[in-house]
Amino acid sequence: MSAETKEREPLFSQKNLKLVTKPLNLNNPITVQVLGICSALAVTAKLKPAIVMGISVMVVLAASNVVISLLRKGIPSRIRIIVQLVVIATMVILVDQVLKAFVYDISKQLSVFVGLIITNCIIMGRLEAFAMSNKPWPAFLDGIGNAAGYSLILIIVAFFRELFGSGTLFGLQVIPQSFYELGYKNNGLMILPPMALITLGVIIWVQRYKNRELIEK
Repeated sequence: MSAETKEREPLFSQKNLKLVTKPLNLNNPITVQVLGICSALAVTAKLKPAIVMGISVMVVLAASNVVISLLRKGIPSRIRIIVQLVVIATMVILVDQVLKAFVYDISKQLSVFVGLIITNCIIMGRLEAFAMSNKPWPAFLDGIGNAAGYSLILIIVAFFRELFGSGTLFGLQVIPQSFYELGYKNNGLMILPPMALITLGVIIWVQRYKNRELIEK
């Protein structure tokens, strides 16, 4: 009976929904697991590249999770990492080609960081820790959830860096010209990598302040 109940579990059961929602806060891959920090610092000077990077990681992670989940019972243990890398590399190449075809300017801004998705520890971690031991649908939701948590942090960091560093959002001027006439100046430090790290640190501090369970006792 328990097996039948498990088989008939709703697609969006409470358990499955947690796979999507938990990485957004209490198990965020960047601020809690401290993974994917490099790209969070490198592609967040502007909002557009940050959003495109987040979407790219989401496509790669969700698709790779599903493929590995489907193949998990036929992958010999001794070559599982190689198989995972091949799957990730294939997805990254496809995403990179799509970006070059449809958003070439942003693809140029992202430069090598799209290719470096292959070595993103978030993706390798989810394939090894979750997709290798779960069915395709939960694996897909896990990929969406963790990539969404990753993307959320990228977007927040990019929002503040572009706003205070360039006075724009999505390349559009949002700080009134009258402010500049009164002496306001953009903070050039905000577009440098060290300020990305500081901004990320502030986000982590705020998150832990609001979620005391994240603080080690």
